[in-house]
Amino acid sequence: MTDESTPAETSTPKTHWGRLSFLVLGLILVALGIAWQLRLLPFGNSLPRQNAIMVIAPYKHQGTWVFDDSSAGLVQEPFVAGVPEMIDVIVKDIPDADQGFRLIFSSNPFPDYQKKLVWLRGDRGGNYYRFADSDMEGWICPAMFQYYEKAPPELYVKAEPMN
Repeated sequence: MTDESTPAETSTPKTHWGRLSFLVLGLILVALGIAWQLRLLPFGNSLPRQNAIMVIAPYKHQGTWVFDDSSAGLVQEPFVAGVPEMIDVIVKDIPDADQGFRLIFSSNPFPDYQKKLVWLRGDRGGNYYRFADSDMEGWICPAMFQYYEKAPPELYVKAEPMN
């Protein structure tokens, strides 16, 4: 017996490598876009948040106030240079504040804010602020730029218990 099949019947399906490459590239770009929006990438997350009011939860670690913000890549970010003393003032009526409290802050006044901070000057990548009602001042480190594109002229803060 002879094989009388035609060449078309014995050939394998043709792979469209060009189309497949564009599909894979498109899926990768979509995944990167989603990861960037969710701030899951180690790069490209330099845009500050768009919230009008922000919240962090400071606590004491090894004798100083620190806070964590996983969405900004901050772990035990310390407050230094006068800010710990400013925090002590605003948490004086919060029991066990050193175990953690809620710090609400905004560049705009909000109902029942406790303290207004006024910008004084920039220094070493951070910025000095003082309480509007006293001479108490402190340096807010460059981590501020995870929340603001530039140092706001005023910050409004309120400390609340966690519960």
